[in-house]
Amino acid sequence: MGSASGLLVAVVGATGTGKSALSLDLAEGIAALGMPAEIVNADAMQLYRCMDIGTAKLPVEERRGIAHHMLDVLEPSDEANVAAYQSDARAAIEEVRGRGAIPILVGGSGLYVSSVVYDFRFPGTDPVIRGRLEGELVESGPGLLHARLRELDPEAAAAIGPHNGRRIVRALEVIELTGEPFGAGLGAEARPWTPTVSIGVSAPRAELVARLDDRVRRMWEHGLVEEAAALVDRGIGVTASRAIGYAQAIAEVRGELTESEAIELTAALTRKYARRQVGWFTRDPNTTWLAHDDPERVASALQLVLSNA
Repeated sequence: MGSASGLLVAVVGATGTGKSALSLDLAEGIAALGMPAEIVNADAMQLYRCMDIGTAKLPVEERRGIAHHMLDVLEPSDEANVAAYQSDARAAIEEVRGRGAIPILVGGSGLYVSSVVYDFRFPGTDPVIRGRLEGELVESGPGLLHARLRELDPEAAAAIGPHNGRRIVRALEVIELTGEPFGAGLGAEARPWTPTVSIGVSAPRAELVARLDDRVRRMWEHGLVEEAAALVDRGIGVTASRAIGYAQAIAEVRGELTESEAIELTAALTRKYARRQVGWFTRDPNTTWLAHDDPERVASALQLVLSNA
């Protein structure tokens, strides 16, 4: 498999579909054929230290001795930035390759995955435009800005959602700066940054909803509220504090939501987020989809890697 050392493998899909398990199985399968593999995280919230329960971050003892990168690289008070992530993740991938291993990019944050896989250059920023849009956000909330984004770039609006004011502002800023859709350069028309095998993990909607609802309940059982309270004490930034699950747990800590309300709202937002993830990833015709419960999924994924080596 020596020629596979220039290959990037991406494992993508909605939250709760079993991407982490497949990536570990695939890494072990590749290693059994004589080449090590290492995993590079592409989940924006797993970049943060001390945010483990609500992000379903794989504990070290469950990583099967396989090296993981781009986990726990930000403080909760930091603001995640996709352009910085692109640079850091690509550097990690090159380091993995330098050790003669195959990098496996794993995650469900669509823009973060695409920023690595495709040769996408992030436009700069304009303080005047940014300031004006942020002023509108403070004055009128994200709803009107999201409606404007939906007119200019429906796909970006669907992927970002109506509540993420910071990303809505950034999308509108880029559109104004470049005159092009925010997502221009991402997707089928974009050039790959490097040869990539993209593997998607899917689950039927009804089954996925049940899995996600169960995951949310288990997060509360495993101490998400206590984790969120500790983050507030430690100092948590805007991006981290708005993460699904954490925002609701913090509201519960502050007495703004009951436990049942926080769980119900988190479950509803998680389902919506999963729909957006599916929409983002299924737009890419270069992704081969495998069912999460297909007993042959690991063998199929390994064959995809071998056939592109």
